[in-house]
Amino acid sequence: MDYESLGAQALDSIAKAQDLDALDALRVAFLGKQGSISGLLKTLGAMSPEERQTTGPKIHALREGVTNALADKKAALESAALEAKLAAETVDLTLPAPENARGSVHPVSQVMDELAEIFADLGFAVATGPEIEDDWHNFTALNMPESHPARAMHDTFYIDKAASGYETEQDMVLRTHTSPVQIRAMLAAGGDKPLRIIAPGRVYRSDSDATHTPMFHQVEGLVIGKDITLAHLKWTLETMLKAFFERDDIVLRLRPSYFPFTEPSVEVDTGYSYVDGRRVVGGSGDAPGHSWMELLGSGMVNRHVLTAGGYDPDQWQGFAFGVGVDRLAMLKYGMNDLRAFFDGDARWLGHYGFSGLDVPTLSGGVGVQA
Repeated sequence: MDYESLGAQALDSIAKAQDLDALDALRVAFLGKQGSISGLLKTLGAMSPEERQTTGPKIHALREGVTNALADKKAALESAALEAKLAAETVDLTLPAPENARGSVHPVSQVMDELAEIFADLGFAVATGPEIEDDWHNFTALNMPESHPARAMHDTFYIDKAASGYETEQDMVLRTHTSPVQIRAMLAAGGDKPLRIIAPGRVYRSDSDATHTPMFHQVEGLVIGKDITLAHLKWTLETMLKAFFERDDIVLRLRPSYFPFTEPSVEVDTGYSYVDGRRVVGGSGDAPGHSWMELLGSGMVNRHVLTAGGYDPDQWQGFAFGVGVDRLAMLKYGMNDLRAFFDGDARWLGHYGFSGLDVPTLSGGVGVQA
């Protein structure tokens, strides 16, 4: 057989191929299982050693030449196809790039991060605890005996122990505040060292209107030491609120009140005014055009609570406070209905949400300027 003629014919056919489909058909015709060159390779087994030594190199050279020609032609056709596609698909670089869909950080998450940043600068650690609590941690250890009205069914979500699988004789509740975290932190500290923590998280109460929801968010603070006074409490709250609202004119008013877990207890009011129909925190409530607004509750830790946490109330004392994170978010960023926080409306979140890159820092500003 004239292997040179067969090779020339194959190379000529490959060179004339117009597209990748035609080229692939030639590959099958020459090198496929039933291809002409593959058939020649199969004849080598029936040849004598002398014939195989003479004919074998010619057939292998023929296959190699066709294989290389197919690869070169395929590369040339692909390059031509790409150039044609690029010529047809022009891009106008002056047009704005399409906006990619992106998520938003919820205002509650943002405010929690802002508060954590502020309190970290004041030397506070962040403590967490379970959201399903037992009766002792949620009520008794916080100086709320069985007859206390805070245990009423209309205020508290009780857990069915039989259905929940909890093996305990105590009542189980969805925690009504993050104060149980304070008890757990005190017990973990062993009653013999100073403590400075905040406890942010979700809490639950049977209440629902424009300013209350069955689930909401709190951050509570606890400081325990040997010489802690109400003056330390006021300075801490004043410093925190100035940093949070990013204003130096925050004025606080402390009013006597009652909380079972603090004694003495004080309600903390802050001055505010209305600017363009929006409540803006700042200034004294006694100044013209200003009023006072209750913001949070606080006080010196009750002796019974210190004892439940393992501290000797004759040696240690401290202060505690609690404030609604959702309420702070509403005041700072201008929301007027707490229920919208939990509606899951993407339009609301698109308006009030934050970019994931808006990380609160004290140097760059913990939030967005009003």
